[in-house]
Order: sequence, then structure tokens, then C-alpha cells
Amino acid sequence: MRIGRLLVTLTALALCACAAQVPVLRGTGDLGVVVERETGRLKLIETSGRTELATIGGLGDLSHASVVYSRDARYAYVFGRDGGLSKVDLLEARVVGRVVQAGNSIGGAISQDGRLIAVANYDPGGVKVFDAATLELLSDIPSAGGDGTRRSKVIGIADAPGNRFVFSLFEAGEIWIADVSDPRHPQVRKFTGIGKEPYDGLITPGGRFYIAGLYGEDGVALLDLWNPEAGVRRILGGYGRGEEKMPVYKMPHLRGWAVAGNVALLPAVGRNEVLFVNTDTWAEAGRVAVHGQPVFVIVQPGARRAWVNFAFPNNDTVQVIDIPARSVIRELKPGRAVLHMEFTPRGEQAWVSSRDDNRVTVYDTATFAALATLPADHPSGIFLTSRAFATGF
Repeated sequence: MRIGRLLVTLTALALCACAAQVPVLRGTGDLGVVVERETGRLKLIETSGRTELATIGGLGDLSHASVVYSRDARYAYVFGRDGGLSKVDLLEARVVGRVVQAGNSIGGAISQDGRLIAVANYDPGGVKVFDAATLELLSDIPSAGGDGTRRSKVIGIADAPGNRFVFSLFEAGEIWIADVSDPRHPQVRKFTGIGKEPYDGLITPGGRFYIAGLYGEDGVALLDLWNPEAGVRRILGGYGRGEEKMPVYKMPHLRGWAVAGNVALLPAVGRNEVLFVNTDTWAEAGRVAVHGQPVFVIVQPGARRAWVNFAFPNNDTVQVIDIPARSVIRELKPGRAVLHMEFTPRGEQAWVSSRDDNRVTVYDTATFAALATLPADHPSGIFLTSRAFATGF
């Protein structure tokens, strides 16, 4: 009898031991990261339960960091301000590769086929292309615009169909298309004289149009990637004509894919306005006065609403715009220094970071109720893995 009990006990212990060794299986579809800019860390989060899963450190200077994802949404590629390119395994919650490839970088992109990572650099300028699996450097594209005597800062980099990267040169006022089908020998097409000081760029959801906002003058540069031989077209020229410009406290961003149907929503530089543009004609289609100088204008999935955050001193506020009505319908106060917003793929949640209140707030987009608050150390960017499946993210 005692031997039988002993066998039962040993069997139970063995089963427990086996169960303890079985890893927790998890998909990556509801994962994402929150950048903790002061500490060089990421918070790994999941959106189904709205919880933090892990903290990942050792990522360098993340004061202006951005993230793209591998096509299987397992790996995050993190672009740091110190020129660092880091590869993070989300399922193992650890850094699996890191190279410091420049002195100062501002962002990057992943190719259409997921094989290549391109990094846009401020210092010394240019774009470097890496193997996504190994982080091996494959090519270096110097950004010597104009007469070729001085490199420009590269901004607004985006992936485009056909394994191409599109980006702008700040000082030179140019847009380049790099075809990296042969990544060791990229073919670059250059468009000059596109406007003064392009500060950011976006590619429309279908991958056809690349839009560069201009800091040095009123207007926007538009390039049709289906018909690049037509050159760059200027739109919204002089949208602030006759008005006194306000000081620009923070450069606005276009990287929100602010396109809803046949309307694009753009932050106006130095003005408390969001501009509406008809994407059939690329003519101005209206304006909405907002709480401050907009930084991000991000369209909620479903394309009915857009959420807007603002530069200092109005950066404790988020406003929600009803796009068909062209009006602000809600104002939220998530906390001090709202830096970023991100929607879950079907748009039922909005995640909002408040840097100076050290928290991320999750909102129900139907009721605007706060569903959860997660502590974070000076959070900035929020990046969900749904970006893996979208052009331009």
C-alpha cells in the first residue's frame, strides 16, 4: 500500500515538473512596446488584458526613438537617438542584436519583404541598410544633396512597394527613392528643389503617394510613386499667407497615417490648426481650429475620427476630431506632456503616453472612459505589433 502511494506521489511530482518546464505559449498579435526615454528601456505590453509583461533594458539613448516590426511580429527593431539599431525578441523579452551605426539617428523602416532594415541618420547623414536577420551592414547611401559638398540630415523615411525606401533631405530640400532590390548596390533616384527644409514625411496607406511637410516655407511636397517621372508637386502653397507665424515649440509629425478615405489630415506648422486635404485633387478641403500646435494627428481605425496631441505649453491635452463634421467633439486630459498615441488594430482602444506624469492611459474609444493606467518611466512612443502589416510603419 505504501509502495502504491509512493508511486502515485512520484508520478504526480513528475507531471508537475514536466508542466513547469512547458513554456507559456503566446502569439504576438496583441503585443507592443512603450519607450521609456530616460532609462533606455522598453516596456513590453499586451492589449487584451492591458498589462505589462516585462521590461527590456540596454537600448541606449531613446530620447527620440522609433520602432518597426518583423513580418512575423516577433522582433522589434529599435532606432535610438545615439545611432543605435537594436533587435529585440518580444517572446523572450531580450535584446538579441545591437549595432551603433551612426552618431545621431532619427528613425528607420523595414522593407516590403521584411529582409532589410534602413536607418535614417542625422549625423553624419545618409541611410544605412542592414540585413534584418543578422544586422550585417549591406550598404551605405550618403546624403550629399545639392552640389554634393555637405551631407544633409535624413528625415521622413518610409518603406514603399517594390522593396524601396523613400526619404527626404532636410538641408538640401530633396526627396530620394532608393531601390534596394539588390541591397549591396542600391539604385537611387533623386528629386531636387522640392521645397525648403522638409521636416517629416508619410506614405499613404496604399503606398502610392509620399508627402513631405516643409518647415522652411508654407506648403507640402507630393510625389506620386506610381508616376515618379512627373516629379514632385507642390500642394497647400501659402496656406498661412497673411498670418503671423507663431513660435514652433515642437516639430509636428506626419507619421500618423492621417488619411481617412479621400481626406488627409495634416498638422499646420506654427499654427493651431489641422488642415484637411482632398486626396483626389490634393487641394485644401477645410481646417479645424484646435487647442494648440498639433504634433500628431492620428486617424482612428474606421476613419471616422482623428486624435490630436499638442506641443508645449498645451501638451496635457488630447482632442478628438469628427472627420465628416470637421469639428472637435471631445477633449481629454491624460496628463502632463502627452507625447504619443496608438490605437489597437480595430480601434477599440487608444493608448496615450504622458511623459511628465510617468504613465500610459488606455481609453475606450467609444465612451472615452479610461480603462487602465500603467506606470512607466517618462514614456514616449507606443508601438503595437499591428504595424508589422502596414506600409509606411
